[in-house]
Amino acid sequence: MAMQVTTKTLTGAKILVETLKNLGVDTIFGYPGGIVLKVYDELFAQSEIKHILSRHEQASVHEAEGYSRAALSASHNFDNGKTLSPTLAGGKVGVVLVTSGPGATNIVTGLANAYLDGYPLVVLTGQVSKELIGKDAFQEVDIVDITRPCTKKTFQVTGACDLEKTLVEAFSTALSGKKGPVVVDLAKNIFTETAEFEGLKLPAVESCSKLERIPEILALLNSAKHPVIVAGGGVVHSGAAAELTQFAQAANIPVVSTMMGLGAFPQSHPLYFGMIGLFGSFSANQILRESDLIISLGARFNDRISCCFPNGELERNLIQIDINENEISRVLNARLGVVGDVKEVLGALIGLVENNFIGWANEAQILKSRNRKPEKKSDKLHSFEVIEAIYEFTKDKNLTVTTEVGQHQLWAAKGYKFSHAGQFLTSGGSGTMGFGFPAAIGASIAQNGAPVICITGDGSLQMNIQELATCVEYGLPVKIFVLNNGYLGMVRQLQERMCEKRYSQTQIHNPDFLMLAKAYGIEAARVERAQDINVALQKCFDSDAPYLIDFVVEPLEVV
Repeated sequence: MAMQVTTKTLTGAKILVETLKNLGVDTIFGYPGGIVLKVYDELFAQSEIKHILSRHEQASVHEAEGYSRAALSASHNFDNGKTLSPTLAGGKVGVVLVTSGPGATNIVTGLANAYLDGYPLVVLTGQVSKELIGKDAFQEVDIVDITRPCTKKTFQVTGACDLEKTLVEAFSTALSGKKGPVVVDLAKNIFTETAEFEGLKLPAVESCSKLERIPEILALLNSAKHPVIVAGGGVVHSGAAAELTQFAQAANIPVVSTMMGLGAFPQSHPLYFGMIGLFGSFSANQILRESDLIISLGARFNDRISCCFPNGELERNLIQIDINENEISRVLNARLGVVGDVKEVLGALIGLVENNFIGWANEAQILKSRNRKPEKKSDKLHSFEVIEAIYEFTKDKNLTVTTEVGQHQLWAAKGYKFSHAGQFLTSGGSGTMGFGFPAAIGASIAQNGAPVICITGDGSLQMNIQELATCVEYGLPVKIFVLNNGYLGMVRQLQERMCEKRYSQTQIHNPDFLMLAKAYGIEAARVERAQDINVALQKCFDSDAPYLIDFVVEPLEVV
């Protein structure tokens, strides 16, 4: 006998909130406006979902992505000594609520960031009433068409009767396959209309893994002499870090990573050879050149990697494993393409590899000695010194680290040794200045107020600096470390190399970050000498509140 579904008649605003609760949502990031007043009124009347008021809608989306990323890593790795909500298991969809018009258009950068890096968001945008759509009403924009290229799917709901099933489909879409952002545009009229609320649940996610290809993978592995594993962001997404370590160790296969895969394999492990690509290490890039088989785990091989291998070294013998069928052979021609969840595929491979590549792994160790070490250009404090000191001070704290985008991002990627998947949150595909600080806020919220490190530049921080107010309002112990060189450093570095040192519009005038932090109610310190770094870090981490350290570094440093 079929189970009877109990329905009740509710307003659309109530259906929205009840459906979010039903789908396990406990946090929304957003900014109110006239169109979505009824939804905010419903949120005010309940306590199960907390709302985080950001100070800009772009920041709301980045905060939601940081929340989603940190919730995923928390479910796989660690809890910072705090009790995590059981709803974090398996990760979470980041949820955003904004109003119409500029509230909606301000979300686009955040959507593009989450789309390229593959993190699940559902962004709810207010829209004018159904009868006004298409008539250029006040604050009307066609956000569905605007965001279609940078989302997995977009929806527009103009009747309350369609709201619940659309929300369930939106969450299912965000979480299935390669995860990503979804937009649901909500016409104003639905919030006061009534409809039946059924209490629908998310459908079970079916495996897409083609495990019948396992014998083909093993055949190539067992005939190889110099295999190497490329750990991409897909290892982090699938929670496959343990399987990767077990698989690599069993057969002594060297491991390298993309930037998005940093931490997926412990960087202190003797089988780890570094990050590949334009700003990667010599040993990591060279081991790919010398290999006779590349096993790619959820890596996209974008142009910042492929440009380093112009002679086809990556295509000689490539096994590409990816959950997204469209990614297979999209950039590089794979000898064997396997559609599947990395965790499931690795799980099926463990214990089946006949060869042991200890000789190749030992031979490859020589390459590590040829990695270039950063050099000081002057007696001033240098960024790599700061990153090394931060790592040594915090390496036993299991803290999440976020970065903005620029030279500081690369110093962090190269100098901080990440121990577990999801510890490093950065903007990879989009390279979004303004991502890291809001992402740190979202990550701290996902981890129940645990400290989070944000490594930023003086240019990037000012992209979403208004979120200092959000940190203070919610008492979040985000530790903001500014590598302050007085330049838009990454662009200046390119100008040095490509424009004969014509530094056009890259030297910037900054506020006094200490005074600015104080204006927001945040403690701050300035460091200009290497011997003062640890003293400042100790004061920073002795505080349970947000804290900013302004590290004044060599202006002409080059990554």
